[in-house]
Amino acid sequence: MTQRVLIVLHQERSSPGRVAQALLRRGCELDIRRPALGDPLPATMAAHDAAIIFGGPMSANDDLPFIKAEIDWIGVPLREEKPYLGICLGGQMLARHLGARVWSHPEARVEAGYYPIRPTGAGGHLFDDPQYVYQWHREGFDLPSGAVQLAEGVGDFPVQAMRYGDKAYGIQFHPELTTPMMDAWLTLAAERLTQPGAQPAEAHRRGRESHDGALRVWLSRFLDHWLPAENEARQSA
Repeated sequence: MTQRVLIVLHQERSSPGRVAQALLRRGCELDIRRPALGDPLPATMAAHDAAIIFGGPMSANDDLPFIKAEIDWIGVPLREEKPYLGICLGGQMLARHLGARVWSHPEARVEAGYYPIRPTGAGGHLFDDPQYVYQWHREGFDLPSGAVQLAEGVGDFPVQAMRYGDKAYGIQFHPELTTPMMDAWLTLAAERLTQPGAQPAEAHRRGRESHDGALRVWLSRFLDHWLPAENEARQSA
């Protein structure tokens, strides 16, 4: 049976990028919704096998109805034990749902570009050491109570990947990035590059040449682990 994945985006122009491409190659069906633009979220995961909440320019701390609704909604896949993945904002929403703090750096530092992260003891099967990943964020999150840290940053934002239970993951970085997406972010949000800690645009492009192949391999490995094919899931069960 085809696996159906709920995709939550936050802007009209937002794209699930390479993550969507990888899921489609695996034969998944994608149900794309934008709650910020009025799309509803399902009351149950009965019609979906997994859910991914992507990033966006807003904050998990914003007092916006759709932000609060999404944070609350994360309880649906958690209660029903369906795979959940939060990417950047989606990872911060998972942290907030679990009672952890989402915070800005006290010196207004950001991560924008390619940065190394390292696996913890619990994350060695998922991450290289180091793993260079693409970052585009100004906030980080603390590790919630009961969660397991899988990767750590070597700079300003220590928690880079976590797991809660067996099937819920939150990551700080952007494996969905494609080259057109990078070009758009560098153009439409160029002010981010002027903030402390950000890399200049040419470093982003050099980093993509150096690290994108390894990050593509990481994404494939992670998706195989997070959402195994149905026959593999049955064998594991």
